[in-house]
Amino acid sequence: MSENSEHHYTEGDIAREVSELETKSATASRIFDLRRIIGGLFVVYGVIVTITGITDSRSAIDKAQGVNINLWTGIGMLVLGVFFLVWLKLRPAAPQQED
Repeated sequence: MSENSEHHYTEGDIAREVSELETKSATASRIFDLRRIIGGLFVVYGVIVTITGITDSRSAIDKAQGVNINLWTGIGMLVLGVFFLVWLKLRPAAPQQED
């Protein structure tokens, strides 16, 4: 390869490309924020366990000494999941600044 290649990049081209990569990196960091993953999983599992608790039979509740453990655990999971998602909404991940 020679130094005289057909592609000549100007400072504007490089700056634009760097800006696009920074935008993609910031988007990826927001998508893969652990608060989103943990909150989403807790909400999904919380819904499943809450529905199980609502539909539990009397014998299942009696096995837990009269406490509808599935219902209370499901509600707790929902609250925790919603907490993580609200936290994510109120304090979004700031893009990292390279020095």
